[in-house]
Amino acid sequence: MKTFLHDVVCQLDVKNINAYTFIFPSKRAGVFFKKELLSHISGTVISPLILSIEEFIEEVSGTITISNTVALFILYDVYLKTPSKLPKDNFYAFSKWAQLIIQDFNEIDRYNINSSQIFNYLASIKEIEHWSKNLNQSELIYNYLEFWNSLELLYNNFSETLLDQAKAYQGLVYKVAKNNIDDYIKETNKTHVFVGFNALNTCEEIIFKSFKQSDKALFFWDLDEYFYNKKNHSAGKFIRSFKENNLFETNDLTKLPNYYTHKKDISIYGTQKSVGQAKLVGQILDSLDTENISKTALVLGDENLLLPVLGSIPKSVNNINITMGLPLNLSSFYHLFLLIFNVKSSKETHIFYKDLFNIISNEYLRPIFISDSIDVVLTNLKQSNEVFYTLEKVCLFFPKNEDFLKAIFYKDNNVTDSIHQFLFIINVLKDELTLRPNSAIELEYLYKFNQVFEQLLDLNKTYKHITSISILFELFKELVSNETLDIKGEPLQGLQIMGMLESRVLDFENVIITSVNEGILPSGKSDNSFIPFDLKTEYGLPTYTDKDAVYTYHFYHLLQRAKNVHIIYNTEMDALLGGEKSRFIHQLETEQLHNIQHHILSADIPTYIETPNHIIKTPLVLSSIKQLAQKGFSPSSLTNYIRNPLDFYYDKVLGIQKEDNIEEVVAANTLGTIVHEVLEVFYKPFEGKILEVEPLEALKTKIDATVLMYFEKIYKNGDVTKGKNLIIFEVAKRYVLNFLNFEIAELKNGHEIKIIALELKNEIILDVEPLNFPIKIKGTVDRIDEFNGITRIIDYKTGSVKQDKVRVMNWEDISLDYDKYSKPFQILTYALMMSQSAPLKFPLQAGIISFKNLKSGFLPFQKQISYGKYDDFISQETLNDFKQELCKLILEICDEKTDFVEKEIKSFSSF
Repeated sequence: MKTFLHDVVCQLDVKNINAYTFIFPSKRAGVFFKKELLSHISGTVISPLILSIEEFIEEVSGTITISNTVALFILYDVYLKTPSKLPKDNFYAFSKWAQLIIQDFNEIDRYNINSSQIFNYLASIKEIEHWSKNLNQSELIYNYLEFWNSLELLYNNFSETLLDQAKAYQGLVYKVAKNNIDDYIKETNKTHVFVGFNALNTCEEIIFKSFKQSDKALFFWDLDEYFYNKKNHSAGKFIRSFKENNLFETNDLTKLPNYYTHKKDISIYGTQKSVGQAKLVGQILDSLDTENISKTALVLGDENLLLPVLGSIPKSVNNINITMGLPLNLSSFYHLFLLIFNVKSSKETHIFYKDLFNIISNEYLRPIFISDSIDVVLTNLKQSNEVFYTLEKVCLFFPKNEDFLKAIFYKDNNVTDSIHQFLFIINVLKDELTLRPNSAIELEYLYKFNQVFEQLLDLNKTYKHITSISILFELFKELVSNETLDIKGEPLQGLQIMGMLESRVLDFENVIITSVNEGILPSGKSDNSFIPFDLKTEYGLPTYTDKDAVYTYHFYHLLQRAKNVHIIYNTEMDALLGGEKSRFIHQLETEQLHNIQHHILSADIPTYIETPNHIIKTPLVLSSIKQLAQKGFSPSSLTNYIRNPLDFYYDKVLGIQKEDNIEEVVAANTLGTIVHEVLEVFYKPFEGKILEVEPLEALKTKIDATVLMYFEKIYKNGDVTKGKNLIIFEVAKRYVLNFLNFEIAELKNGHEIKIIALELKNEIILDVEPLNFPIKIKGTVDRIDEFNGITRIIDYKTGSVKQDKVRVMNWEDISLDYDKYSKPFQILTYALMMSQSAPLKFPLQAGIISFKNLKSGFLPFQKQISYGKYDDFISQETLNDFKQELCKLILEICDEKTDFVEKEIKSFSSF
């Protein structure tokens, strides 16, 4: 395949190659040109000067190009010194709008716009937008308009300040180079060769015209005749405009090649998400032989695909060259530093437990601590239930890592100290990683982050504008977003992986392009600028339509000389990342010039028949069940079996307990335990006695102190002085108060209540045929009393329970439906235990007092007699019927032929 660079070299006098200076759109293009040049030269020669356009412009200007971050700091200096009627923003607020201002300054200078005119025009537009008949402007409107009126002065002062230091942002470099170009041309004795340019800014056009008029330049335009002659095709938009501006002679057009109309094999693939695209790239590459791989370019429309693609490249691809680098903000270290920044910038004076757990459990930090004690420390921290910790207490857990912990958790708004702490953390991480095998990439990442923090340290030392951790945090994210970890490879061998801009001037036989979706290729109406679209059009500044034309050129340039093209787009609709296939694809299909095959691909999704999990009752499992039966089944464990036998198996048979977690907010079961404990201590003195109003009234004065005491005991170190916990604390007090008032009202209404027992532990032995071993049932009844001579077995519930949840229609259902019958099952179990362990007077009642439904009072168990009619009392017959169902359930649990089968869990809400 004859490439564009081959055609260029063939038109040069290679014997006198040092008479030329070459300028390319990118450094990468210069590397490939040097390779092509070598193939046409025999013997040894001194390489000509090969520059990227940015290097050339900087050389002509005689200035040093500064980064956007440095420009931001210098601009703030200028901003503070520039007279204005407006109050000055702090650096943090300033940085939010100044980044866009710098971008606009860049465009104004690169396109050689009269700054005075455009800023006056812009200010006038803003005045018209806020025009009012009211002559007295509000302070907000006045400040807003004053801001736009002050931009010209800020721009002029900024430019002068930079030029006095021989520095410039990119746009200013172009402006100075444009002013210096005539002197540069007079002094040079070499022919300058400009290769492969397309879209030029105004300064570049002026520089190119100056060279054209001097007869000291050659221009090679990398465009196909098809795009130039097709007047409406965006790929030729800029080259056609150059002819109108007399940037090249008419006879230059006769040299345009005609490659695009040659038949090409184009495969268009629609697939799902980034992973689907990456996997498809791997399959395409796997189908190519070694020779074809070296003639292949993989162009990533969305550069965030780099990591997934690298993970999908087949082993058959031996050599890879990547030009874009791995973004720092996609690394694990970046997220670690974000975590530390969040800790340092938190307004809390103490350390939040989640931050502490995340830090000491981090994959890179965990090995630095004493590894054997990490799990022990985490367990102890969870058991202490503290939500916030002091730095001193944390250091006690890891006394050998005190300095490291202080670097992470110490909260001080001193920016210099904070940067040094990050550098110390990086140094400790480096020492740890050095001891690990295969950690070269991690160490390279750390080195890049070290450079970022060193740069922040230098910037703050020079300009002293970083006055808080929050500003440091924002600048850190800004710097990292522009940094990549460059991967060194052989630039001229193997598979070439690049972004769209790196493909300029280069030609490949095989091209794979990913993410060809609207919003990505082309990017669409994304134009971050303070200058409105109409004003940009008026002054010839680039708009999103020009940006689309640039990407159209790059896209079609890749196809121009290629033979085999694979275009991949994402079929999944995504408002942010695109979803609709690109207009470029529609355009290719409409042209009907090439052999196009369209494929819609999707992942092979295996068909799974969802079946519930089964646990077979082996002899070992049956032995454990027997031991559990002899130890005792509780009503809650039996209802847990009804709810889901698999949970019963894990919890009771295997003894797997749920991991303890810190209760940041008081859990429902904790609230219930506290209320139970308070009521027990309040009513314990009344056991065996008839309740009276005055003693109950006296208990009200003790509610606050008693509830607080049990919160401290059960909730341990949890904070109940603020937030949701304070509300729950007040709810607990309200529950106790409401219950006392409820009991007092009952007494005042003439009812007699006698407390028989509180928190009564009970157990019985059941003979379940045909089991040959005894079954123990055990449990604790919250309260037993006599209400007007009728015995009541009461279970407290802090959640909401209604009467229909304490009814049984059919006995057969009580051991089948947890959501409907778990509460009747529980209270009937208590009643059965009480009837067998102590003489009870029938009829009796067993029921629930719901603190969230206290107005309904005592909710007795009810058995349906007939439709709409229920019996509130429990007889011996009732207990016999229940006992029969209970024995069936226990027999099922112990039956070797009945597996533990997982049930679908229904949601329910009560405590």
